[in-house]
Amino acid sequence: MTEPEPGARLDGLQVRRVDEKNWRAYRDVRLAALLDSPAAFGSTYAREAAFGDERWLDRVRGPAVTWLAVRGALPVGTVTSLRFEEQAPDETCLVGMWVAGHARGSGVGEVLIGTAVTEARERGLRRVTLDVAVENLPARRLYERLGFRPTGRSGSLEHDPTVAEIELACDL
Repeated sequence: MTEPEPGARLDGLQVRRVDEKNWRAYRDVRLAALLDSPAAFGSTYAREAAFGDERWLDRVRGPAVTWLAVRGALPVGTVTSLRFEEQAPDETCLVGMWVAGHARGSGVGEVLIGTAVTEARERGLRRVTLDVAVENLPARRLYERLGFRPTGRSGSLEHDPTVAEIELACDL
């Protein structure tokens, strides 16, 4: 895992864990992400826009850990760490990674991923995985620059089987 590139514009950026106090901001960012980049997520805007408040609160209260990147009062990105049943107990998976278009290339993605990887390391986990669309070259380059490597596993989005994905992993 490397640090953000020198000169990355991170002034005023804060990463906050999502909880019962800021879940509405996360909901709004998540819905914006699903509209902006539908091929990057395992869910859809239509599905999640129909969620009631309790469903969003259940996400915050559940085993997943979600962070928001905020610059001033404006959320500019998010990432979630969770372990899927099929994963080893000492692994976690990054999902829901998204940075607002105007903030891409400014180091926000590096900070979000770094936050999630640091938290996984502090919990004593040995590996972090993620799935990325084969055609999403900017995201793939970001992950690989931060130490993630292809595992050989691949698949496609359930809601859009035309979107091929590969799994990347970072050993901690």
